[in-house]
Amino acid sequence: MNSGVLNRFIKYMFVAILVMGAGYIVFQGVGNREPGDYYTEVGGIRLRDKLYGEAMEKFNKALEEQPNHRGALMGRALVFIQTKKYGPAAKELTYLIGYLTRTLEADDKTGHAVLAAAYANRGIVHDRQARYRMALKDYIASLKIDQEAVSGPGIMHKVLYGDARPATVRKRAIYITKQLKLPPEKRLLRLPEVDKKQRMYKP
Repeated sequence: MNSGVLNRFIKYMFVAILVMGAGYIVFQGVGNREPGDYYTEVGGIRLRDKLYGEAMEKFNKALEEQPNHRGALMGRALVFIQTKKYGPAAKELTYLIGYLTRTLEADDKTGHAVLAAAYANRGIVHDRQARYRMALKDYIASLKIDQEAVSGPGIMHKVLYGDARPATVRKRAIYITKQLKLPPEKRLLRLPEVDKKQRMYKP
């Protein structure tokens, strides 16, 4: 066989193997996912990029594939919160909390983390609407379910966003508790500079 022909054959086979390998990886990554997972992941990326309309579209598609997909429900709630639609956000989170409470298995750690995050995020919604006692109740529920899930962002968040001491559910709950013990005229429950650092939770 001509050496030039042989070299071309080897190159073509190498490329074919690369293409087939890449295709297999993509199939394994996408084809084996549960219904709704792909659109929820894409929605999360759009949410992170503040493309809220596109994020909501993806979360809705996820729910078409898998009704009650907990990641998609959480994603929709986060879009509502970020766009300051607190009524729909509270409604979405209340639905998610009810659904998870009814269906969670005792050994579903991820599910319990989502439930804790749902309570934390609903607490934030109440907090932003000056419903402080309701916020505190949700924060406490969140901490009882899974303290680690709502303990605050990890080191990568701190590196990327430069916030070494972000607000957390625990910090906010302690602060509200202390303020509510004071006479009404001495309470300081709204701290704009601190409040804007409070992050949403999405396990």
